[in-house]
Parts: sequence; C-alpha cells; structure tokens
Amino acid sequence: MTSIYEKLKYLLRPETVAVIGAAREPHKIGHQVLKNLIEGGFSKNKIFPINPHAESILGLKCYPSVKNVPQPVDMAVIVVPARIVPRVLEDCVEKGVKAVAVISSGFKEIGKAEEEKKLVEIARKGGIRLLGPNIVGICDTVRSMNASFCQELPEKGDIAFITQSGALGIALIGWTKLKHIGLSDLVSIGNKADVDEVDLIEFFGEDPYTKVITLYLEGISRGREFYAIAKKVSKKKPIIILKAGKAERTISAIKSHTGSLAGSDVAYDAVFKQAGVIRAPTFPDLFDWAIAFSKLPLPSGENVVILTNGGGAGVMATDEAEIRGIKLMDIPPDLADKIREYMPPFGSVYNPIDLTGMATKDWYRGSLEVLLE
Repeated sequence: MTSIYEKLKYLLRPETVAVIGAAREPHKIGHQVLKNLIEGGFSKNKIFPINPHAESILGLKCYPSVKNVPQPVDMAVIVVPARIVPRVLEDCVEKGVKAVAVISSGFKEIGKAEEEKKLVEIARKGGIRLLGPNIVGICDTVRSMNASFCQELPEKGDIAFITQSGALGIALIGWTKLKHIGLSDLVSIGNKADVDEVDLIEFFGEDPYTKVITLYLEGISRGREFYAIAKKVSKKKPIIILKAGKAERTISAIKSHTGSLAGSDVAYDAVFKQAGVIRAPTFPDLFDWAIAFSKLPLPSGENVVILTNGGGAGVMATDEAEIRGIKLMDIPPDLADKIREYMPPFGSVYNPIDLTGMATKDWYRGSLEVLLE
C-alpha cells in the first residue's frame, strides 16, 4: 500500500471518531452528525462527543476537549463555527489525531482564503490530513460510518462516489437507495483545501472494497497530478466523472459555490481521454456505467466480438467500436465452423457476426456459449 493509502485510511476507515461540536439541540448539525454515527451502526464505544458544556449527548459521555478523550482518536469531525476551527484543530494536533473532516463552512467559498490556508498550515505541521472545509461529511458503508449530516447510509456496495457538491451527495443517497445501487463510500470534498480528488482516486485505486471510482467535479486544481494518478489507476479500476462547468454562467456559479476554478471544458475532455477517464453526461449514465463495470470484468486483449441479428446493427456497432479505439477479434476458422451451427447458410461468421433475422434465442445462446469458451 502507498503512503497516501496508509494516511487516508484514518479518514475513510477509522477505528475511532470524535465529533467536535456535538450538540444537544436536534436541529444543529453537530447533533445530526453524532446521531447519524450512532444510528448508522458505528461502534458506540468508539464515538467521542466533544462539548465543554454537556455531560452527555444521546447517551454518550461528552468530553470538554478532544485532548481529554482517554483513547487514541483516528478521525475528528469538526462542526464548530469557522472562527473556532483553528483552535480545535490545534487541539487535534496536540492529541495526535490522524485526520479531520471539517464540515464547518465560512472559508474560501466566501472569500476567506487566508483563513482556510491557516487550517492547512496547522494540519500539515501536525501531520494531519484534512478533508474540507465546507463539506457534508463521509459515508463509509465498509465500517458503517455515517460521519455526515446525510440522514442515512447508502446501501453497501463497491462503487465509491466523490463529490464536490454536498447537496448533490445528500440527494444521491436517496436516489441510489431507490435504485438499489450500492456504494462503498460517499465522500464530500467541498473546498478541498488539503485532501482532494487526486488523493481520493489514489486511495480508492488501492482500496479492496472499491471496484469503480465515480466523481462529480466542478474543477481540478492539481492538473498534472490528476493526470498521472488517473492514468495509473484507470488501468486497474474504471474512473467515471461527471464534470460540470461548460457554460460561462456555470463557471461563475462554481466560483461562488466552492471557490474552485473550473477551467476550459475542452481541456478537461482532452485530459480525461488521455488518462483513460470516462466522462458521463448525466448522473443516471454515470451510475448505469458504474454498475456495469462493477458487475462485469474488464476486457483484456483484442478479443471483442459483435453478435447481432441484423447487418445494419453490426455495421453501426463496428463503426462505434473503431471510433472508440476498440479492436475487433478476427474469427479463426475452427471457431467460425462452430458458430455456423447457429445460423442459416446465408449468415455471416465474420466479425461482426450476423445471425440474421431468423435468429432464435437458442441460436443466440449457442453462439454466445461458443464465443465465451
């Protein structure tokens, strides 16, 4: 495992979690995050609410500071006003916390870039990886950890979803549950002051619980690193991205949303193509493709065969394959003889294979079994 995996496992696969800013009032996010952690199934004796004005919340003992927690803390979720975040981050450094998820907003997205930079400086000096700020949180079905203000965890699965929009993440949990689409993780990256999509692609590239990596992005800040990591990871796991920011007005909206620079859409298309990244036009497409990749093995070698019951369909499929750089297999004579058993004399055994309009389900089954051998 790489050093990035070893560092981010404390963020995404923690054993212990502190909620700094846990609140007694049900309408507050600090209460919702704590409640979701408990109801999501994360071990209660591994959750530590931090609130200097409460003895207990939701049946769990509170601590005045993360420094007072008697056990090591892998990850802290920070849900306090922006002005207090630097101070509690210093406490995390002193405690030896390995990673933090900063849900608090009020930084670069409203023009306070220097305050955000200060958080990164504190975290890096203390060896802490920081997710956020301005995020919804993390939903990890591997450890049943709902460290977010999403009301419930997604169904368990092997598709990781990384999103720059927290609101979309919340909406997608309901949508994926309705469609019975399982996720390994849903990670909101917000302003991505430290941990970003590059780090997470590298992590999920090595994560044994993830088969497909999907993302909603508004901008990429580390272009060269993204290209290098995506090109490496896409060779072993599919990466599918829904990239927003085509229209000029959209780019302005993105800048005010997460403070991100959207960049040229044409340039993104070129980089994605060269890195082996698939660009999805819509969310249904993104998840349809992700499901297909998670259920089907990646093809190896130039052994693609097009099987149809009509010449026109075969020709169009062949054209599309060539456009996308997919090379079709040349059918050897012995295989052609076996396929001929499942078509009339005027059928074609040359790739694309045409079983003709007379094809029956038995012919399809027989020819597919021959090809799959």
